[in-house]
Amino acid sequence: MTEEEKKENENNNVEEISIIEQIPLPIKAEELKEIVPEVIKLEEVSEIDRWIPKTILGKAVMEGKVTSMDEVLESGKKIMEPEISDKLLPGLKNELVLIGGRAGKGGGIQRIPVRITAKMHQSGRRFRTSSFVIVGNENGFVGIGKGSSIEARTAISKSLKKAKLNIIKVKRGCGSWECGCGTEHTIPFKTKGKSGSVKVELIPAPKGVGLVANDEAKKIFRLAGIKDIWMKSRGHTSNRINFIYAIFDALKKLYVYER
Repeated sequence: MTEEEKKENENNNVEEISIIEQIPLPIKAEELKEIVPEVIKLEEVSEIDRWIPKTILGKAVMEGKVTSMDEVLESGKKIMEPEISDKLLPGLKNELVLIGGRAGKGGGIQRIPVRITAKMHQSGRRFRTSSFVIVGNENGFVGIGKGSSIEARTAISKSLKKAKLNIIKVKRGCGSWECGCGTEHTIPFKTKGKSGSVKVELIPAPKGVGLVANDEAKKIFRLAGIKDIWMKSRGHTSNRINFIYAIFDALKKLYVYER
Protein backbone atom coordinates (compact mmCIF):
# COMPACT_ATOMS: atom_id res chain seq x y z
CA MET A 1 0.00 0.00 0.00
CA THR A 2 1.39 3.40 -0.99
CA GLU A 3 1.68 6.42 1.28
CA GLU A 4 -1.14 8.23 -0.54
CA GLU A 5 -3.54 5.31 0.02
CA LYS A 6 -2.60 5.21 3.72
CA LYS A 7 -3.38 8.92 4.05
CA GLU A 8 -6.79 8.45 2.35
CA ASN A 9 -7.65 5.57 4.71
CA GLU A 10 -6.69 7.66 7.74
CA ASN A 11 -8.89 10.53 6.53
CA ASN A 12 -11.83 8.16 5.99
CA ASN A 13 -11.43 6.73 9.51
CA VAL A 14 -11.42 10.22 11.02
CA GLU A 15 -14.67 11.09 9.20
CA GLU A 16 -16.38 7.89 10.39
CA ILE A 17 -15.40 8.53 14.01
CA SER A 18 -16.69 12.11 13.91
CA ILE A 19 -20.05 10.90 12.54
CA ILE A 20 -20.35 8.20 15.20
CA GLU A 21 -19.63 10.70 17.97
CA GLN A 22 -22.66 12.77 16.87
CA ILE A 23 -25.09 9.94 17.71
CA PRO A 24 -26.88 11.05 20.94
CA LEU A 25 -26.82 7.64 22.69
CA PRO A 26 -26.05 7.44 25.50
CA ILE A 27 -27.26 11.02 25.99
CA LYS A 28 -25.26 13.39 28.17
CA ALA A 29 -26.25 16.79 29.51
CA GLU A 30 -23.52 18.48 27.48
CA GLU A 31 -24.90 16.96 24.26
CA LEU A 32 -28.47 18.01 25.09
CA LYS A 33 -27.44 21.66 25.21
CA GLU A 34 -26.42 21.33 21.56
CA ILE A 35 -29.16 18.93 20.40
CA VAL A 36 -32.25 20.74 21.70
CA PRO A 37 -31.68 24.24 20.23
CA GLU A 38 -30.64 22.71 16.91
CA VAL A 39 -33.79 20.60 16.65
CA ILE A 40 -36.04 23.53 17.53
CA LYS A 41 -34.24 25.70 15.01
CA LEU A 42 -34.68 23.10 12.28
CA GLU A 43 -38.37 22.64 13.02
CA GLU A 44 -39.01 26.38 12.88
CA VAL A 45 -38.05 26.31 9.20
CA SER A 46 -41.37 26.14 7.34
CA GLU A 47 -41.99 23.21 5.01
CA ILE A 48 -45.16 24.69 3.51
CA ASP A 49 -43.47 25.16 0.12
CA ARG A 50 -42.83 21.41 -0.09
CA TRP A 51 -46.15 20.45 1.50
CA ILE A 52 -48.44 18.21 -0.55
CA PRO A 53 -51.78 17.99 1.32
CA LYS A 54 -53.39 14.55 1.60
CA THR A 55 -56.56 15.27 3.57
CA ILE A 56 -59.69 17.19 2.58
CA LEU A 57 -58.98 19.83 5.23
CA GLY A 58 -55.38 20.17 4.08
CA LYS A 59 -56.42 20.68 0.47
CA ALA A 60 -58.99 23.29 1.52
CA VAL A 61 -56.31 25.18 3.48
CA MET A 62 -53.89 25.01 0.57
CA GLU A 63 -56.52 26.28 -1.91
CA GLY A 64 -57.46 29.17 0.39
CA LYS A 65 -60.99 28.00 1.15
CA VAL A 66 -60.16 27.84 4.89
CA THR A 67 -58.25 30.88 6.08
CA SER A 68 -58.32 30.74 9.88
CA MET A 69 -57.93 28.24 12.70
CA ASP A 70 -61.27 29.35 14.13
CA GLU A 71 -63.03 27.91 11.09
CA VAL A 72 -61.27 24.57 11.55
CA LEU A 73 -62.10 24.28 15.26
CA GLU A 74 -65.73 25.38 14.80
CA SER A 75 -66.24 22.82 12.04
CA GLY A 76 -65.06 20.02 14.35
CA LYS A 77 -62.71 18.57 11.76
CA LYS A 78 -59.64 16.82 13.08
CA ILE A 79 -56.24 18.22 12.13
CA MET A 80 -54.27 15.37 10.56
CA GLU A 81 -51.34 17.33 9.11
CA PRO A 82 -49.04 19.63 11.15
CA GLU A 83 -48.56 21.90 8.15
CA ILE A 84 -52.17 23.06 8.60
CA SER A 85 -51.23 24.70 11.89
CA ASP A 86 -48.10 26.21 10.33
CA LYS A 87 -50.20 27.67 7.50
CA LEU A 88 -53.06 29.08 9.59
CA LEU A 89 -50.96 30.13 12.62
CA PRO A 90 -47.72 31.61 11.31
CA GLY A 91 -45.08 32.29 13.94
CA LEU A 92 -45.90 29.38 16.26
CA LYS A 93 -43.52 29.21 19.22
CA ASN A 94 -42.55 26.11 21.17
CA GLU A 95 -41.25 25.17 24.60
CA LEU A 96 -39.79 21.90 25.88
CA VAL A 97 -41.06 20.57 29.21
CA LEU A 98 -38.27 19.27 31.45
CA ILE A 99 -39.69 15.79 32.03
CA GLY A 100 -36.39 13.93 32.50
CA GLY A 101 -33.73 13.92 35.17
CA ARG A 102 -30.18 12.82 35.80
CA ALA A 103 -27.91 12.71 38.81
CA GLY A 104 -26.73 16.20 39.65
CA LYS A 105 -24.04 17.58 41.88
CA GLY A 106 -24.57 17.11 45.59
CA GLY A 107 -27.04 14.25 45.14
CA GLY A 108 -29.82 16.33 43.60
CA ILE A 109 -31.64 15.90 40.29
CA GLN A 110 -30.67 17.87 37.22
CA ARG A 111 -33.70 18.32 34.98
CA ILE A 112 -33.26 17.64 31.26
CA PRO A 113 -35.75 18.01 28.36
CA VAL A 114 -35.86 14.29 27.49
CA ARG A 115 -36.65 11.22 29.56
CA ILE A 116 -34.30 8.27 29.04
CA THR A 117 -35.58 4.77 29.77
CA ALA A 118 -33.82 1.43 29.44
CA LYS A 119 -35.29 -2.02 28.77
CA MET A 120 -33.33 -5.18 29.40
CA HIS A 121 -33.04 -7.78 26.64
CA GLN A 122 -30.88 -10.81 26.12
CA SER A 123 -28.62 -8.69 23.93
CA GLY A 124 -28.31 -6.01 26.65
CA ARG A 125 -29.95 -2.70 27.45
CA ARG A 126 -32.02 -0.90 24.85
CA PHE A 127 -32.41 2.82 25.43
CA ARG A 128 -35.39 4.94 24.42
CA THR A 129 -36.00 8.65 24.83
CA SER A 130 -39.24 10.63 25.09
CA SER A 131 -39.98 14.35 25.06
CA PHE A 132 -42.92 16.68 25.72
CA VAL A 133 -43.46 19.90 23.75
CA ILE A 134 -45.87 22.84 24.08
CA VAL A 135 -46.65 25.05 21.07
CA GLY A 136 -48.62 28.28 20.89
CA ASN A 137 -48.90 31.66 19.23
CA GLU A 138 -49.21 33.62 22.52
CA ASN A 139 -52.62 34.83 21.34
CA GLY A 140 -55.23 32.23 22.34
CA PHE A 141 -54.03 29.06 20.60
CA VAL A 142 -51.99 26.33 22.30
CA GLY A 143 -51.23 22.62 21.83
CA ILE A 144 -49.25 19.86 23.55
CA GLY A 145 -47.64 16.66 22.26
CA LYS A 146 -45.54 13.76 23.50
CA GLY A 147 -43.20 11.69 21.32
CA SER A 148 -40.68 8.92 21.84
CA SER A 149 -37.93 7.40 19.74
CA ILE A 150 -34.48 5.88 19.98
CA GLU A 151 -32.77 9.19 19.22
CA ALA A 152 -33.42 12.46 21.04
CA ARG A 153 -33.70 14.48 17.84
CA THR A 154 -36.42 12.22 16.45
CA ALA A 155 -38.34 12.21 19.74
CA ILE A 156 -38.42 16.02 19.90
CA SER A 157 -39.44 16.24 16.24
CA LYS A 158 -42.31 13.77 16.79
CA SER A 159 -43.60 15.57 19.88
CA LEU A 160 -43.47 18.91 18.05
CA LYS A 161 -45.57 17.55 15.18
CA LYS A 162 -48.10 15.99 17.57
CA ALA A 163 -48.43 19.26 19.45
CA LYS A 164 -49.36 21.01 16.20
CA LEU A 165 -52.11 18.42 15.67
CA ASN A 166 -53.61 19.07 19.14
CA ILE A 167 -54.17 22.82 18.82
CA ILE A 168 -57.06 24.24 20.87
CA LYS A 169 -58.42 27.75 21.36
CA VAL A 170 -58.22 29.19 24.87
CA LYS A 171 -61.05 31.45 26.00
CA ARG A 172 -59.63 34.56 27.62
CA GLY A 173 -61.19 37.53 29.38
CA CYS A 174 -61.22 39.46 32.65
CA GLY A 175 -63.03 37.27 35.14
CA SER A 176 -61.58 38.73 38.34
CA TRP A 177 -63.93 40.83 40.49
CA GLU A 178 -60.91 42.85 41.66
CA CYS A 179 -60.07 44.08 38.17
CA GLY A 180 -62.91 44.62 35.69
CA CYS A 181 -60.67 46.14 33.01
CA GLY A 182 -62.38 44.18 30.22
CA THR A 183 -59.17 43.09 28.47
CA GLU A 184 -58.16 39.50 27.65
CA HIS A 185 -55.35 39.12 30.16
CA THR A 186 -56.70 36.16 32.19
CA ILE A 187 -59.47 33.53 32.03
CA PRO A 188 -63.18 34.49 32.30
CA PHE A 189 -64.08 32.13 35.18
CA LYS A 190 -62.77 29.30 37.36
CA THR A 191 -62.08 25.97 35.72
CA LYS A 192 -60.78 22.58 36.82
CA GLY A 193 -58.80 19.85 35.08
CA LYS A 194 -57.61 16.35 35.91
CA SER A 195 -55.07 13.84 34.59
CA GLY A 196 -54.12 10.77 36.58
CA SER A 197 -53.80 11.76 40.23
CA VAL A 198 -53.16 15.43 39.41
CA LYS A 199 -56.01 17.90 39.86
CA VAL A 200 -55.66 21.61 39.10
CA GLU A 201 -57.93 24.61 39.54
CA LEU A 202 -57.36 27.78 37.53
CA ILE A 203 -58.63 31.05 39.04
CA PRO A 204 -58.87 34.44 37.28
CA ALA A 205 -56.44 37.02 38.64
CA PRO A 206 -56.45 40.83 38.44
CA LYS A 207 -54.10 42.68 36.14
CA GLY A 208 -50.51 42.85 37.34
CA VAL A 209 -50.50 39.69 39.45
CA GLY A 210 -48.66 37.64 36.83
CA LEU A 211 -48.53 33.86 36.50
CA VAL A 212 -48.76 32.40 40.00
CA ALA A 213 -47.56 28.91 39.06
CA ASN A 214 -44.37 26.88 38.76
CA ASP A 215 -41.94 27.22 35.86
CA GLU A 216 -43.36 24.36 33.77
CA ALA A 217 -46.95 25.59 34.10
CA LYS A 218 -45.87 29.10 33.11
CA LYS A 219 -44.79 27.77 29.72
CA ILE A 220 -48.28 26.68 28.67
CA PHE A 221 -49.91 29.85 30.09
CA ARG A 222 -47.41 32.09 28.34
CA LEU A 223 -47.83 30.36 24.97
CA ALA A 224 -51.62 30.49 25.36
CA GLY A 225 -51.52 34.27 25.83
CA ILE A 226 -52.54 34.30 29.52
CA LYS A 227 -50.70 36.98 31.51
CA ASP A 228 -52.35 36.78 34.96
CA ILE A 229 -53.69 33.68 36.72
CA TRP A 230 -53.84 31.87 40.05
CA MET A 231 -53.52 28.08 40.18
CA LYS A 232 -54.14 25.42 42.83
CA SER A 233 -52.87 21.86 42.34
CA ARG A 234 -53.15 18.55 44.17
CA GLY A 235 -51.82 15.05 43.60
CA HIS A 236 -48.50 13.78 42.29
CA THR A 237 -47.54 17.04 40.58
CA SER A 238 -43.89 15.98 40.24
CA ASN A 239 -45.10 13.92 37.26
CA ARG A 240 -44.85 16.85 34.89
CA ILE A 241 -46.56 15.09 31.99
CA ASN A 242 -49.78 14.55 33.96
CA PHE A 243 -49.41 18.04 35.41
CA ILE A 244 -49.39 19.71 31.97
CA TYR A 245 -52.18 17.40 30.74
CA ALA A 246 -54.34 18.50 33.70
CA ILE A 247 -53.77 22.19 32.89
CA PHE A 248 -54.55 21.50 29.23
CA ASP A 249 -57.78 19.74 30.26
CA ALA A 250 -58.77 22.76 32.37
CA LEU A 251 -58.13 25.16 29.48
CA LYS A 252 -60.30 23.04 27.16
CA LYS A 253 -63.21 23.27 29.63
CA LEU A 254 -63.34 27.06 29.28
CA TYR A 255 -65.72 26.51 26.33
CA VAL A 256 -68.03 24.17 28.25
CA TYR A 257 -70.75 26.86 28.46
CA GLU A 258 -70.56 27.80 24.79
CA ARG A 259 -73.52 26.81 22.60
